[in-house]
Amino acid sequence: MKERILAFLQSENKSYAQFAEEIGVQPSGISHILSGRNNPSLDFVVKMLQKYPSLSAEWLLFGRGAMYKYASQPTLFEVEPKTAVYEEHLISVAPGMGDGTSGPLEGQEMASGIELNEESETGQPEKRLTRVLMFFSDKTFTEYRPS
Repeated sequence: MKERILAFLQSENKSYAQFAEEIGVQPSGISHILSGRNNPSLDFVVKMLQKYPSLSAEWLLFGRGAMYKYASQPTLFEVEPKTAVYEEHLISVAPGMGDGTSGPLEGQEMASGIELNEESETGQPEKRLTRVLMFFSDKTFTEYRPS
């Protein structure tokens, strides 16, 4: 179990002292667990699981499954709904990008029926895409600015 605790600390980018403070145990207790001198107590495991509800008990106790039950924080690659609108726009623009042509005109309805410049519920205009940088595997890039 100490290897999984170490993996968890690395995943969370925490020192054992920070971790000890967060779950309410002595830093020396964490040190003894990580050195292999002591095994974690049930109280320790319960405190850890209460502090980190996304942590999988199955993984922590038995090493089975994923470390987290669900993503506790969105990753860079998770798509927000508004981002999906821009991605649809980019996909529709990408084929003609290199020849100076542009994609749908601003406000033009797209295949999904969503317009690029819809107003929010507060009546304020939504944020608009102004620039896209695309980086390619050959270490070149292209800049696109919708008209």
